[in-house]
Amino acid sequence: MQQIIPKKCTVLIIGGGPAGSSAATHLAKTGVDVVLLERAEFPRNQVGESLIPHFWKFTDQLGVSEKIQQQGFLSKAGGITVWNGQVHQILFSDYGYTRPGLHVERDIFDHLLLEHSKQQGALVFNRVAVKQVDLSSANPVVAYMDTRGEANIAGTIECRFVVDASGHSSLLAHQLDTRQNIGSEMNFLSLWGYFKDSRYAGVDRQSHSYSELNSVAPVTFVMSHEDGWLWHIVLREKTSVGLIVQSEKMKGMDKQQREFYFKQSCARLPHLKDLLRDAQFIEGSLQYRPDYSYYATQTCKENYYCIGDAAGFVDPIFSHGIQNAFYNAAVASLAISESLKNTAKSARYAQLCESRIQQFYGFSRALSLGDFGVHGVNRDLVKSLMKSMSPLELGLMLVASEMTNRSENFKQLAHEAGVWERFSQQHEQQKRGVIEDLKF
Repeated sequence: MQQIIPKKCTVLIIGGGPAGSSAATHLAKTGVDVVLLERAEFPRNQVGESLIPHFWKFTDQLGVSEKIQQQGFLSKAGGITVWNGQVHQILFSDYGYTRPGLHVERDIFDHLLLEHSKQQGALVFNRVAVKQVDLSSANPVVAYMDTRGEANIAGTIECRFVVDASGHSSLLAHQLDTRQNIGSEMNFLSLWGYFKDSRYAGVDRQSHSYSELNSVAPVTFVMSHEDGWLWHIVLREKTSVGLIVQSEKMKGMDKQQREFYFKQSCARLPHLKDLLRDAQFIEGSLQYRPDYSYYATQTCKENYYCIGDAAGFVDPIFSHGIQNAFYNAAVASLAISESLKNTAKSARYAQLCESRIQQFYGFSRALSLGDFGVHGVNRDLVKSLMKSMSPLELGLMLVASEMTNRSENFKQLAHEAGVWERFSQQHEQQKRGVIEDLKF
């Protein structure tokens, strides 16, 4: 028998991805009445993902780290970039990390996080799509369409807080007209698909066959090309390959033309074609995402919070998307919990959360897209975050910023914040990380 969706709850969360499920876990663990509505059926298809070791601190807070370890995702030792012909390598162990990065299948990873939130007490409903949110009164009313049965059933649920974790659809930002797309030379889209039997980049800077995964640790491989950049992420049974391309390049292309461009690029680009020389493309796996750089000018108000991709999306060249989702969920959950304890200060807690979300978003944007002072990046907030970050995390990001030509403004902010000079040792390690060639 289907579980009945309640008419009221304290917190209504839209979307069951990492941001939504994490917020649900944080709140449910403290006894808050949480309902989560997800339009898809989990597990759902999602792009393969590379996670840097920062994420473990968030999963520790959620109490889900052991489940992630038991899942047996591939551990990655670091990353290799080829940018404008120069090859760099980063090893997490060089910076004091004792826990690995991971290559995860996001359908499995996201499902694990969502199931964990249910086990903590959140009420989760798949195949229930939120259509609109009425914010005209103190208690929002959320209109949804329940598609679980043979007939679609419309309904509403009243709540004290709405958390929009609807992903790139950005339901509230669109409804409130606060979403801003980036119209510049840094406006990208992505194409990605999967291959069987691809070779992979190993920690020894050589390519290896799938059969060697248990003996030679993989790294994430990233490379610039004339139209943007690409990723190559080996997973347990397949390999995720993505092309990030300037939007203008793909203008006017239909699905068939995009697939032709993708396959042609994979067959001709140096290093990538070597890794894929024995691989077979999994037909039907190509996906396309046109909205690759955007942000919401307002993410938090007294009775709503936008988190994760619903608040903004930054070109994930440094694998910062999941970090954003986990961080946003943690600070929004804290603001909501404190607001429930002291309703008179709800607006103040929302304002503080807004600053934290914009701060972390600005950090990611300055690192990945190279602009600040416009497009929602507050320089002072970013510098403040840099000063407060742990040496372990900031050191890795500062060194990573040297690996592409996309982070000049990020480095300038680090100098202005007085943190760049603190990492001279890491800078020297980075210089030693420049390698002449790859044996692919």
